[in-house]
Amino acid sequence: MFVKQISVSLDNAPGTFLTVSDCLGNEGINIRAISVADTSDISTVRFVPDDPQKTITVLKSKGYSVKETDVVAVEIPDHPGALQAVLKPLKQAEINVLYLYPYLGRGESGQPIVIVGVDKGREAIDVLKQNWVHTFGEEIYAL
Repeated sequence: MFVKQISVSLDNAPGTFLTVSDCLGNEGINIRAISVADTSDISTVRFVPDDPQKTITVLKSKGYSVKETDVVAVEIPDHPGALQAVLKPLKQAEINVLYLYPYLGRGESGQPIVIVGVDKGREAIDVLKQNWVHTFGEEIYAL
C-alpha cells in the first residue's frame, strides 16, 4: 500500500536533525520509519510520520523545504532471503527500486515492514500483490 514519505534536505552538521526531531516531537508527531543519505555538505532525510499533513505544516512553518512522496509499505516474512519476494518481482516487471529502508515496528501479523521507493508506484503495488498472493498466500499490508 502507499504511505506518505516526507523528505527534508539538511546541512550536514551536528544537531541539525535534532532540531527537526524536536519540532516534530513537540507537536506530538511520531516518526515510524527513517532513512538518511548524506554527502559531505547535505543530508537527505526521508521518513514516514504518523501524521504526514501535520508534519508538512509544522516543518514548513519552521522554514524547511519539504517534499511529500508516495512510497510502498510491504510486510515481509522474518527470515533470511525474504527481501527476494519483493525485489525479484519488481526486477522482472522492470520497476526500479530507488531505495529501501525498514519501518520501526511490525505489521498486523507481527512481521517486519519495509518502505520501498520505486519509479512506478502503482505498477509496483499491482506486481507485489500478484506475487505476494502466489508466494505467501496473503496480500501486502498497509501500515
